[in-house]
Amino acid sequence: MSEASKLPDRLEETVADFEMCVGGEKIELLLDYARNFPAFPEHLQKPEEMEDVPECMTPVQMTSEVKDGGLYYYFIVPEESPTVRGYASLMMQGLNGCTPEQVLAVPADFYLRMGLQNVLSAQRLNGMAAILAHIKRRAAAELANIT
Repeated sequence: MSEASKLPDRLEETVADFEMCVGGEKIELLLDYARNFPAFPEHLQKPEEMEDVPECMTPVQMTSEVKDGGLYYYFIVPEESPTVRGYASLMMQGLNGCTPEQVLAVPADFYLRMGLQNVLSAQRLNGMAAILAHIKRRAAAELANIT
């Protein structure tokens, strides 16, 4: 991976954890992330600020905010969708606090290094790609506001 597409440290650690897992262990790790899904901050509960991720079969909504120069992403994902919830959780843990430039440098298919294509359907992977695309769109919009 080139330096330009280097993953932020926390996301790189997550990818490395998934790389060490085999088969069903990958699903178990993803479900651990789902179980540790962060609560949605009360100060952001404004429906008009939520963005739907329509490419996901699961109803996913997201929003973001800037704190101390870093972006913070928040999702609403139903509990009955644990794989998508787990992916959103790991994205928050891996990218929250990163600069827009760091977020935009994340390769669109970085999750393939995690081996998730071996344990999840193509439809689920499309949803994950859509979540990352929405995160990047928010980062690009924030970068445009900064410059």
